[in-house]
Amino acid sequence: MCAAGCLPRKELFEAWEMARRVRRLFRGGRVVDLAGGHGLLAQVLLLLDDSSASALVVDPALPRSAAKLHDALTRKWPRLTGRVTFEVGRIQDVAVQPDDLVVSCHACGALTDEVLALAAAVRARVAVLPCCHDASAFSGAALNGWVEPALAIDVARAARLEASGYQIWTQTIPKDITPKNRLLLGHPPM
Repeated sequence: MCAAGCLPRKELFEAWEMARRVRRLFRGGRVVDLAGGHGLLAQVLLLLDDSSASALVVDPALPRSAAKLHDALTRKWPRLTGRVTFEVGRIQDVAVQPDDLVVSCHACGALTDEVLALAAAVRARVAVLPCCHDASAFSGAALNGWVEPALAIDVARAARLEASGYQIWTQTIPKDITPKNRLLLGHPPM
């Protein structure tokens, strides 16, 4: 990534910390990185677990430097060659499969909820690191009297996922890497 020179260091640390925690719980399956930008998270997930044969990175506007980053990573780790597909498109149009591992790092606002809904609709495993919380769109505003709005939104997300039958894990990545550090992971019932 450093050789490509196209991403801030912060994004490497975020992707690494999220991927490590995800792979401690979830192995195998196609990685589907929604709102994936450069696709760094998907590629790190493949590097950490070769039992995932491929990754799909979908973003409404892939950064021009995504190919540059991917090329730099495949030069260092040739086993990534041919395993990552990048698509420009809406995440709502992605055909998520039950065996997929659906991930999103910093899907802004309601996009996190869309990622969770897409995964839950087919009972796929999911991991999100939410950001850019929109308290004005949150229907559980009554919780704001107890906890700050962003936390209330993430608690409601975790509760919704658990109520749909998922086993959930709530974790954090170090705050010095990102202040938006709450990681929500879910596994559907078996």
